[in-house]
Amino acid sequence: IMLHSALALPFLLIAVSSNLAMAIKKEKRAPQTLSRGWGDEITWVQTYEEGLYQAKKSNKPLMVIHHLEDCQYCQALKKAFAESEEIQEMAQNNFIMLNLMHETTDKNLSPDGQYVPRIMFIDPSLTVRADITGRYSNRLYTYEPQDIPFLLENMKKALRLIQTEL
Repeated sequence: IMLHSALALPFLLIAVSSNLAMAIKKEKRAPQTLSRGWGDEITWVQTYEEGLYQAKKSNKPLMVIHHLEDCQYCQALKKAFAESEEIQEMAQNNFIMLNLMHETTDKNLSPDGQYVPRIMFIDPSLTVRADITGRYSNRLYTYEPQDIPFLLENMKKALRLIQTEL
C-alpha cells in the first residue's frame, strides 16, 4: 500500500502544478501591452514614426498621448479616457493611436514644454495641430479627467479639419 501511494503522489503533484500553470498563464495573459491601460480595444502603434506613416497611409489623424507611469494626473486621465465609450470608439475607428512614456525627438510635439499628460493631434499631411489645445493656458495640451467632453470635442475637431483642409 505504501508503494502505491508513493507513486500516486508525484502524479497528483504534476496534475496540480500543470493546472496551476495553466491558471497562471490565463491570468497573466494581459491584453496587448501597447495600450498601457488607455484602451485595450484600440489598435495602438508602437512608435511615432509608425504613427506618422499610418496616418498618411490611412488618411486618419494621429493622436499622441504623452504620459508617465508614476504620474497621478496621467493615471487619472487614463482612467477617464479608458472609461469613455465614445472616446474609445472614436479612437479605435477614426484615429491612429499612440501613447508614449518617453519624449520624442520631434520638437513639434513639445511646443510649450515637455509635461505630462499631453495629448496632441497630427493630421495626415503630418502637420502637428498646434490649434487643437486643451483648456489650460499654462499647459496647452494637457487634459484633466473632467475635460473628457472637451477632449472628445477636440477629437471631432481634428476629424473635421482633415475633411475641410485636404
